[in-house]
Amino acid sequence: MTHPSFPTSSNGQLLAEAGKALSQGKFDLARQVLTQALAGHPENPDIQFLYGVTCLMSGDAIKAAGFLRKAVAQRPSDANMRMYLGCALHDAGALDEALKHLQRACELAPQQATSWYNFGKALKQRGQLQDADQAFRRALTLDERHVLARVSTADIATMQGDITRAVAEYRHVLRLQPDRAEAWHGLANLKTESLGSADIEPIRRALRNSDLPPDTRVMLGFSLFRALEDQKDYAGAFAALRQANADKRRLVEWDAVAERAKVDRIMDAFRAPLPAPTDPLLGHEVIFIASLPRSGSTLVEHILASHQEVEGANEIPDLSQIIDDESRRRGQAFPEWVASASASDWHRLGCDYLARTARWREKRPRLTDKNVANWPLLGAVHCMLPGAKIIHCHRDPVETCFSCYRHLFRHGVHFTYDLDDMADHYRDYARLTDFWLMRNPQRVLDFPYEALVQEPETQIRRLLSFCELPFDAACLTPHQTRREVLSTASAAQVREPIRADTAHSAHYLQWLQPLRERLAC
Repeated sequence: MTHPSFPTSSNGQLLAEAGKALSQGKFDLARQVLTQALAGHPENPDIQFLYGVTCLMSGDAIKAAGFLRKAVAQRPSDANMRMYLGCALHDAGALDEALKHLQRACELAPQQATSWYNFGKALKQRGQLQDADQAFRRALTLDERHVLARVSTADIATMQGDITRAVAEYRHVLRLQPDRAEAWHGLANLKTESLGSADIEPIRRALRNSDLPPDTRVMLGFSLFRALEDQKDYAGAFAALRQANADKRRLVEWDAVAERAKVDRIMDAFRAPLPAPTDPLLGHEVIFIASLPRSGSTLVEHILASHQEVEGANEIPDLSQIIDDESRRRGQAFPEWVASASASDWHRLGCDYLARTARWREKRPRLTDKNVANWPLLGAVHCMLPGAKIIHCHRDPVETCFSCYRHLFRHGVHFTYDLDDMADHYRDYARLTDFWLMRNPQRVLDFPYEALVQEPETQIRRLLSFCELPFDAACLTPHQTRREVLSTASAAQVREPIRADTAHSAHYLQWLQPLRERLAC
């Protein structure tokens, strides 16, 4: 986020002091000063605004939105206040409301590039890529050196399959700022485009900066790994990858013991008899794709979305949001409330899912949902949407774990930055998905990635048959299908013909032996 100047019109001394502390990243000091200012003037919109910005920059988006709402209520025509409220709502997960305020900020200040950039970010997350691209381009028209807007246009070009334009935009950014981590990472993420030997030294030079923010160092580290691998320096590549993952692991939280216990609780909850569905066909429009990341789910969705009856919705969050909403309503975490849920409760949740996803069925009658958080929730899917189809995509365990380890994820997926964590999580995933397959063999298709790439036509026909879809020849050539793929990690790969030579672990066997042994336990 690009930050405009802060207001100092009221309570000038305190606001100036807080603004200075905020610009220096001293959030605690800014909060102390603003708390003092609020004590004397609790309804002052400038103080409310700056307090909200402080909360937002220090990571408390929900509290930020509360203060920024109060400020906007008093100054509805202030574009900056609107923009920051939109940013806070965006970070708090209230995307629809965020879009309204960000759009209004652009209307109030159409010459402010920052507003258009933040509006584009929200549109991009909403999956409205064409509108997002227009917003980013508007920001670039106003400020041609707005590198984050240009990186975002490159990301969108990747998602839309225009890899040539994506490369050109990333390279444009690097000509302006050779150490720009987002551009290097964008290029590295284009699995179909190689980084050259001349790219290694600029990345290493950027990494030598001791003042790099931690996230920037991580992005550059993953980019260096890719550049070294493209030059077949596998020892150097793995050393860079190990360092980048270690740097990232220090920034995230992951409790393997707690996750294992959660899987145990899920199995216990769904092992007990559950109520018969009110409508056994509810959800027949939906095809769930369940997998760990980097297991072929994007390719499977792209194959299905090549069918004239199927819309590929990408990684929509609706299923997990519904479960979270129900947990809050009941005051119990999932799966503790499963035993007390009635058939009508599950029916209500299923109808809620169908209502939330209706926009994905406006052009085609069926949709795919491939969120990587689906696999722990398949028991809920069986109860909520008994007519839905479920495809379990999986890949060789070592390849899955190493492919995840090679990838820097934009959000979540915190188990991937340590190979021991990754192996433990894979084993929990495997035993839970085996549990679903054993209990519902008619509704879950076990679909190995290796079989798909070795015999595409046979497996694609099997896939369509399971989904009760008539054969469509377009599914055999999914690389020719033009659609937006929101996973930048796979967007370029699915534009190419299906290949069998996608394994990566062979070059790294000497460093992956502990992983192989842990997975064999």
